Amino acid sequence: MMIQQRTLKSLTKAVGVGLHSGQRVELTLRPAAPDTGIVFRRVDLADVPDIRVSPQAVTETRLASTLSAGAAKVHTVEHLMSACAGLGVDNMYVDITAEEVPILDGSAASFVFLLQNAGIVMQNAARRFVRIKSPIEVHEGTGAQAKWARLLPYNGYKLGFEIDFNHPAVDSTGQKVEFNLGTGNYAKDIARARTFGFTKDVEMMRANGLAMGGGLDNAIVMDDYKVLNAGGLRYDDEFVKHKILDAMGDLYLLGHPLLAHYEARRSGHALNNILLRALLEQPQAWETVTFEDERQAPRGFAQAAPAW
Repeated sequence: MMIQQRTLKSLTKAVGVGLHSGQRVELTLRPAAPDTGIVFRRVDLADVPDIRVSPQAVTETRLASTLSAGAAKVHTVEHLMSACAGLGVDNMYVDITAEEVPILDGSAASFVFLLQNAGIVMQNAARRFVRIKSPIEVHEGTGAQAKWARLLPYNGYKLGFEIDFNHPAVDSTGQKVEFNLGTGNYAKDIARARTFGFTKDVEMMRANGLAMGGGLDNAIVMDDYKVLNAGGLRYDDEFVKHKILDAMGDLYLLGHPLLAHYEARRSGHALNNILLRALLEQPQAWETVTFEDERQAPRGFAQAAPAW
């Protein structure tokens, strides 16, 4: 049995607000044919443009990953893309009525729920993986400010991330985490980690017309010393787990699942995108593979992702 591509069984909808725009937005996730990939459709625009995911379609990475096709844009795609990566969804149309994906609860858990609600079905086409053959690494800054991200050859998909925020609330939690998609449970271990911010940054962002939809119900918010959310953290290492969640979404903008070991320190949307572009510039460093027999695939990649 080959490892097959996957899409949704039926369509599913959600309504929410954009984290930065504060705008009400409706999202409809629809099934798509094999080899369609994940395509965002701005149904509020007259020509309903298709915005296909690819590293080159990423046009802005300041606070989130933004995709563009011509003048049409979709902001903050990474949490939905992360859920697709975690559950192995290859083909899907995302109809959206505004230019920002709704933040929902600030994690990928609501998107996991939506995808599982729609149901995930196998399609009669082989799933194509991008297998890393030699290391790719990108850097920014030096010394304590150094950020880096790399992809190493690995028979499976594993992500390791280290953060360093120099903030008492963050420093008292896990700073480093590793997640293996083949052996871990994405929905349980990663998807619930929320985005986070500091009150001083939120004030500055709002003055610039950003984070208009952000609040304690869709982010972890901290003052100079502590977490302000009444319920505290969902994981004792929720901050660094959210960075893994983001990285999985950013890397899935490649358009195919990776067979690789991703490692990063203080990386973010910008560096993750630079890493994918560096990868595409070195065709000798990777190859596209399919598995005609699921027994040849790395452990955990043959089955559909487990439910909760």
